[in-house]
Amino acid sequence: MTEKKWDGTTFGNSLMHKWLIKLLRAIDIRIIYYFTYVFVVPPCLLRPGFKPIYHYFRERWKLTPVKAFIKTYQNHCMFGQVVIDRFAMYAGKRFHMDIEGYDHFLHLAKQKDGFILLSSHIGNYEIAGYTLVAEDKPFNTLVFFGEKQSIMDYRNQMFADTNIRMITVKEDMSHLFLIDHALQQGETVSMPADRIFGSQKSLNVTLLGADAQIPMGPFAVATMRGLNVLAVNVMKTSVKGYKIYVTPLPYDKEASREQQMSQLADGYITEMERMLKLYPTQWYNFFEFWKA
Repeated sequence: MTEKKWDGTTFGNSLMHKWLIKLLRAIDIRIIYYFTYVFVVPPCLLRPGFKPIYHYFRERWKLTPVKAFIKTYQNHCMFGQVVIDRFAMYAGKRFHMDIEGYDHFLHLAKQKDGFILLSSHIGNYEIAGYTLVAEDKPFNTLVFFGEKQSIMDYRNQMFADTNIRMITVKEDMSHLFLIDHALQQGETVSMPADRIFGSQKSLNVTLLGADAQIPMGPFAVATMRGLNVLAVNVMKTSVKGYKIYVTPLPYDKEASREQQMSQLADGYITEMERMLKLYPTQWYNFFEFWKA
């Protein structure tokens, strides 16, 4: 029997999401955290996403089986926190944001040309969308095409008074036309660069000492127009705090396209590895990311 894979969508239905938001408006967020640790996380350890995270700690961090299991539990608890934090934002709560490298974002936002932000499935990138906003430059962010409608509606409400637009990633690749149009207009485009879906074209990289593949698309888009690229990671640091890391990814724009994409990918992976060494339990790719 084929093992069921994690589908990448937010757990629960629209009614559950509405009740969670009501609770978050009324009680301390830590109470929801503790409930999650006891009643939600343990059953999740029986789901398909457990093994890849356990392997991540066993094989990449070389932990003993017991320590790897404990870290896997902590990872699921952290993931529960960042999901709850998203709903807390929908409920009107705010978090303290410490931003490292904000000047890089502001500098590019003042330029005529568009630029690209590369994210990954570590930390809580969605919160960056409510913080890194330029008044004069529209911000386009790619979102998963299979996400629940209630989540998309909440995001739309959050973005209603901002300069942010969502581009839904679709299997027919039609989102590429919207990305190209946005960049032609000198806008910002934010996209994840660590999961392959849609086009199967990929780049080979080495992360934490092992071989893996990441999608070629984001790097091809950047190098096609010679655009500036920033890596953005949003890592949880406390109950009510996050730190946003904004890091330029330089590359030789006079080199061949293949070399340019390779340089960008290497820079992106280097920054991801730096984040994982600082926050090892905030890795949220719930599938076997590495080749072996």
